[in-house]
Amino acid sequence: MPPTETVVRPVRRAIHPGLVLGIILTVQLMVVLDATIVNIALPDIASALNFSPASLSWVITAYTLAFGGFLLLGARAGDLLGRKRVFMAGIGLFTFASFLGGLAPNGGLLLAARALQGVGGALAAPSALAFLMIMFPEGRERLRALGYYAAVSVGGGAVGLILGGLLTQVASWRWVLFVNVPIGLVVLVLARRSLTETPSRNGHFDILGALTSTVGVTSLAYGFVRAASNGWSDLMTIVAFGVGLVLVGLFVVLERRASEPITPLRLFADRSRNASYLARLFLVAGMFGMFFFLTQFLQDVLGYGPLRAGLAFLPFSVVLFGMSQLSARRLVARFGGKAVMVVGFSVSTLAMALMTQLSATSTYLWVLIPVLLFGAGNGLAFVPLTGASLTGVRQEDAGAASGLVNVMQQMGGALGLAVLVSVFGSAGRVIPGQSVAAARAAFVVGADHAFIASAMFVGATVLVLAVAIRGRRATARAAAAAAAEPEWVREIGPAAALTEAVEA
Repeated sequence: MPPTETVVRPVRRAIHPGLVLGIILTVQLMVVLDATIVNIALPDIASALNFSPASLSWVITAYTLAFGGFLLLGARAGDLLGRKRVFMAGIGLFTFASFLGGLAPNGGLLLAARALQGVGGALAAPSALAFLMIMFPEGRERLRALGYYAAVSVGGGAVGLILGGLLTQVASWRWVLFVNVPIGLVVLVLARRSLTETPSRNGHFDILGALTSTVGVTSLAYGFVRAASNGWSDLMTIVAFGVGLVLVGLFVVLERRASEPITPLRLFADRSRNASYLARLFLVAGMFGMFFFLTQFLQDVLGYGPLRAGLAFLPFSVVLFGMSQLSARRLVARFGGKAVMVVGFSVSTLAMALMTQLSATSTYLWVLIPVLLFGAGNGLAFVPLTGASLTGVRQEDAGAASGLVNVMQQMGGALGLAVLVSVFGSAGRVIPGQSVAAARAAFVVGADHAFIASAMFVGATVLVLAVAIRGRRATARAAAAAAAEPEWVREIGPAAALTEAVEA
């Protein structure tokens, strides 16, 4: 029997689409920059709470694992329970966890607070993107909204570095967490007044799907993180990957049979959408090369302080914002999304290649040129990339589709961290007791190899998009073919329809 639906009548209409977009962008900025804002404060955190060098990375990892692991659960919860309700619960939890972390008297409580932040972000982020899809239908208005969203999603990491450096240097490391509290409270007040609730569904909640997806994705993310610190041959790394792959495989089997799947498999029926997910994973994996190693290069090799190192990324954010608006307002409509993505990420690949030429004698100018190119390339391409992940998605699947976008982003970050740190460690070995100059030279060698790996990741993004994304004519033909299919085939997807026909 199909699940019954209970319509929740909105209390009041949204005040203005611009206000709703402002709320969405603020929340996305909060959850994105919280993955980087703590980076520059790590030395102060280690000193204040007696973290060892080995355990300090968990201040970042606790947030990343919880955020990535609970994303699919948070996305489907919004679809079933009502997106406003889940969105506000996520922001409330994120805000409370930030306050708790800022007060943390010891490392254990700080790690618990960071994990709670990740769960809150996983509840809020998919609903935020789903609200954007609802408020701005496909077309010019959605492209413009996605332009702002893309700028925040990609530039938020750089903003986190700038803000983290400022707060750490002027106030205290605790303010990299406290800063979320007033912002979160304002978002809660505005969201309660301006967002309209979506219909909740009184159907079956896919408990087994939720468990297998959450534990499976968390296990895979942990495997990548463990590989970065202990190597790919470490027993726990292998076990984590094994458990993750088995659970993800079981998740796919369960989703095919579930009446209310946490992630409808029809989302994977579109070739361009699938390509956009894979391309996002490769792109974010490559981006970690710039943020992670270039931040250390500026401080350890060029001698920048925390604030100056953060401000060095300001040109990246500025040019990215400008190019994302140009892409959304003019270029995608004129040249098509595929062409803009391929050109944009080709520029980003060139930028990564230029970073391999950095040396201990480089000036900031040799940092600025690839940073500007990387910002321009990503600004051009990220808007149509996000659009490709969301185009053609039904409103009732908006949360699940948004969750997949965020999952690919988190898994890409974990993959990039693991691979790039491994490459760095193999190429640039620092020998205890060696001189400062020798240690810097070793770091530069390792970072150069990491940037080569980053360029390969971003280059793979270009290859995937060039081969698998449909151009304008192919998209039009696919739309016409889909319109000619029977309703039941469009409902479950052509792959599932073929399976049912064979089984029958």
